[in-house]
Amino acid sequence: MIKKISDQDKKDWKKFLDSKEKLENKDKSYSNSKKIHVFTEKTIDLHGYTLEEANKKIYEFIENSYLIGINKINIITGKGLRSKNLDDPYQSKNLSILKYSVPNFIKNNSDLMNKILEIDFDAVNSSSKGNFDIILKTKKNEIK
Repeated sequence: MIKKISDQDKKDWKKFLDSKEKLENKDKSYSNSKKIHVFTEKTIDLHGYTLEEANKKIYEFIENSYLIGINKINIITGKGLRSKNLDDPYQSKNLSILKYSVPNFIKNNSDLMNKILEIDFDAVNSSSKGNFDIILKTKKNEIK
């Protein structure tokens, strides 16, 4: 389908090209007095992992992300609604499900916590979410 350009559109375009008016660069970040954070983000999906595999994988993922300068991680654990662990009365309903056990593992690991600024525990505790974010420190933010 060929669409004709109207005379008015041609005039408007010519006027725009001839004008000295500049368009705002929408990709440029402006900062008045507040620092604007630009996140480099990675995501990991832990669906299908056992608890041990998930903990090992998340440890490696956070370490590697920190080393290469990633500062935001999205961790997908699932909601735990189909977890077969719910059928075992001898297991903790919360800590046997990755949704709760992975953040608990991270929180109790001092090596990892030394690289983390914030864990979104609101998302962890939300029954409607199966993922959460972690904000990592950068080497310049790290206290030595």
